[in-house]
Amino acid sequence: MYISATRAAIGLSGLRAPLLRSVCTSRLPGGRGLSMMAENTPEEVVFNQPKIELHVHLDGAIRLQTILDVAKRRNIKLQASTKEELAGIITLQEPFTLTRFLDKFAVYMHVVAGDRAAIKRIAYEFVEDKAKEGVIYVEVRYSPHLLANAKVHPIPWNQKGGELTPDDVVQLVNEGLREGERAFKIKARSILCCMRHMPKWSMDVVELCKKYRNKGVVAIDLAGDESLNCEAYPEHRKAYEEAVRCGIHRTVHAGEAGPASVVREAVEVLKAERIGHGYRTLDDKALYKKLLAQKMHFEVCPISSKLTGAWNLEFTEHPIITFMKDKANYSLNTDDPLILNSTLNDDYRTAHTHMGFTEEEFKRLNICSAESCFLPDKEKRELLNTLHAAYGLIQTTAF
Repeated sequence: MYISATRAAIGLSGLRAPLLRSVCTSRLPGGRGLSMMAENTPEEVVFNQPKIELHVHLDGAIRLQTILDVAKRRNIKLQASTKEELAGIITLQEPFTLTRFLDKFAVYMHVVAGDRAAIKRIAYEFVEDKAKEGVIYVEVRYSPHLLANAKVHPIPWNQKGGELTPDDVVQLVNEGLREGERAFKIKARSILCCMRHMPKWSMDVVELCKKYRNKGVVAIDLAGDESLNCEAYPEHRKAYEEAVRCGIHRTVHAGEAGPASVVREAVEVLKAERIGHGYRTLDDKALYKKLLAQKMHFEVCPISSKLTGAWNLEFTEHPIITFMKDKANYSLNTDDPLILNSTLNDDYRTAHTHMGFTEEEFKRLNICSAESCFLPDKEKRELLNTLHAAYGLIQTTAF
């Protein structure tokens, strides 16, 4: 979830938060908040089976302790000295606007950006955290430029110029993910994000996707303020045209806070194969019917949609319920678990408790997720076989 990152990325004031009790304490059983990362217990897991996650941001999934450790090593002063204090600054306590949500990143991104050891570490630890959640395959996304301090303009997060380029960032993330894969026996791949407010980065992003397509990078994404369309910023369209030409897989953040027309642009102009969020698609019945028939994949994030203000009504009225009832092609995802103070199990519990999801639907959506992931066909078949075996199902897909 990157929204208009202009102010935060360039380093203007903002806050970002990870681990206190979240919001809406009346919404979950027993009066709990939406989530508490450190307090999940085995009996709270509503789907204790292998899972797939396709929409999660690396820089929105960093451990609190890692931020503190790196800040200490680099002699960077933070507004907090303990995990609890840092959590109080970073983690959302109530629903925000998308813009205020993004301001949270400015609290800590300057700590890890531009630092080789930190970037590799957060990728490695990310894989470990996902393994603990029962994820067997994950696609994690990030903007290489927002973690760099060289060959990027403007240099983000008020950093001084350095030597870490976007290309270096991709190499480091790939190394961390690979080491995590070996250590924790799950599969992890990455998606590189273009930023809507920084169109001049987009061609660089697609070139990085091409360079590292066989080394861990599986797709390109477009994230940010949905009001910044491709008619006004044609560089994004050109980057996606190059992605299509080279066979690079494509996903786009669309229909989260922006209207259904952004989803239409993502599909018709950018040739997206998946839609990040996509809730507003339902406002255009003809478009939704078309995408439903095409089995377009929607990467949905229940808790994120509530705390970022993308969905302002009750969970019991969420568009995800329509996706479920219509047997749409979609996945359940965390988006930014650090800021949202959540785990994937929290999103599953929310879907189960407030949206009527059953174990059978959880199995179906994970199979849909595997079918829509950006792995090569051979690896996709292996992933699907693993899920079918774990779920006690007979393989019936084409993969």
